[in-house]
Amino acid sequence: MGQDETRSYFAVSAPGLEPITAAELGALAIGGAASPGGVSFSGGRAELYRANLHLRTASRVLVRLGSFHAAAFAELRKKAGRLEWERYLRPGQPIAIHATCHKSKLYHSGGVVERVAGAITDRLGQPPLLEKANEEAEAAGPQRVVVRLVSDQCTISLDSSGGLLHERGYRLATGKAPLRETLAAGMLLASGWDRQAPLLDPFCGAGTIAIEATLLALNVAPGRARRFAFMDWPDADERLWERLVREAAAAELAPGKVLVWASDRDAGAVEAARANAARAGVSAAIDLSQRAISDLTAQPGPGWIVTNPPYGLRLAESRDLRNLYARFGQVLRQRCPGWRLVLLSSDPRLEHATGLVFDASPRLALVNGGVPVRLAQARVPVGLSQE
Repeated sequence: MGQDETRSYFAVSAPGLEPITAAELGALAIGGAASPGGVSFSGGRAELYRANLHLRTASRVLVRLGSFHAAAFAELRKKAGRLEWERYLRPGQPIAIHATCHKSKLYHSGGVVERVAGAITDRLGQPPLLEKANEEAEAAGPQRVVVRLVSDQCTISLDSSGGLLHERGYRLATGKAPLRETLAAGMLLASGWDRQAPLLDPFCGAGTIAIEATLLALNVAPGRARRFAFMDWPDADERLWERLVREAAAAELAPGKVLVWASDRDAGAVEAARANAARAGVSAAIDLSQRAISDLTAQPGPGWIVTNPPYGLRLAESRDLRNLYARFGQVLRQRCPGWRLVLLSSDPRLEHATGLVFDASPRLALVNGGVPVRLAQARVPVGLSQE
């Protein structure tokens, strides 16, 4: 791809995060249009590299290689063979083709994979080494080719990211119900946190929200220490990438003080959070402690409470959590008047149990671990503390 050549891209986002990803691209002066499943944008190599380097809420960044009508296998192979595969693939390299077919005459995904592999062979003169596609593979593997047929319109894309972008490299230790880094970042970006007021997570688990908050406050690019699929493309621009990484490093802020307070009643979770924070290089900016909700201590505020409390579907499913939420609400009224509460919730009855008044319209409707949740927000009242 020429340095100034404009191409089409698609930042894949989890359901509900699309507007947050679009706002991130806007903040990068790239812009884009949100649609179900992600955000379309365009640009050259610099925009592609910057999106992978900086996006906190996207899962992958795809390059749109081409789109065309295909109602027969021969037509699919012929038109796919016209695409510029040589810019992204080397002859005989391992690839994984993921194909989906909806309302199309070509409804057999296996046949679609076979024809696209044949088209790559036609173009490069050597068959690729086909490996099994895994849509949710987190680790980097063979180059992913994504083929989508909808109403006989075929769109072929290449994954520029490799492993899923939530894999920042720091979270080796996890809790019982880990929160993905991309979802944690989405909560923070949607919360309205100004990145300067104190932030508290009293159900911190393995520390994902606390770590993502600190990386956000320190302006640390989430992709600064990982490898991406585009680095292995024949047209990769190593100098451009190194320049963008240097610019990102120069924009980072030093942790001059503690920015985030996080706690959990589970000692193992706190130990995992400390190990993850150390790997992320943000231990100095996070105060991590083992404590129950009743022992919550707030810093001078007001600030933000951003948290993912248990909601009874995956953890302690048979336990009634209303008492926990009621106590949580009491403690917040006692010790955090005027603070903003932002939490993931699967049940409005648990929100009601806190005794707080939540915004009528939640900011985001999301899915966490297969559970539909919403980002609920409330202002802790001032002058109404209860013992």
